[in-house]
Amino acid sequence: MQISADKVVGFHYNLTDVDGTLLETSYDTDPTLYLHGHKNILPALEDHLEGKSVGDKIKITVTPEQAYGERKEGAVQRIPIKHLHNHSAIKNKLKPGSRVSVNTQNGPWEAVVLKVGKFNVDIDSNHPLAGKTLNFDIEVSSIREATAEELAHGHAHGAGGHNHS
Repeated sequence: MQISADKVVGFHYNLTDVDGTLLETSYDTDPTLYLHGHKNILPALEDHLEGKSVGDKIKITVTPEQAYGERKEGAVQRIPIKHLHNHSAIKNKLKPGSRVSVNTQNGPWEAVVLKVGKFNVDIDSNHPLAGKTLNFDIEVSSIREATAEELAHGHAHGAGGHNHS
């Protein structure tokens, strides 16, 4: 089976910067799942994965424009802690430099905490990887047909995908 529209794809990856510094890896957890053709991952990655099969390994370099954009100076926002994903569990662990996921009307957005208050946090609303050229080493681990529910929701479900809990 090859990767094409409406397939649920599982993959592992290492993400490095231009200096070769490891920024993220999925090899210590479940594979990342996404629904192909539904804009669940960076378009440049999705384009390179089209037509690949289980076991295929690919290397992709993406520019800031293809990834998370250029950094915007002064992109500081004060937001209520209750707008952070999993806010009740992380409230007492927040500190400057923490990466957080902010719940927005367009879905979750990654940000970095600059300052923590009692009810609010100041965040740098640039994605933590904004402005960086990124190197992905990807290994396709699974491909399957999407369920009707996944197609209706527009994303993969289950470990490594999205859970509705």
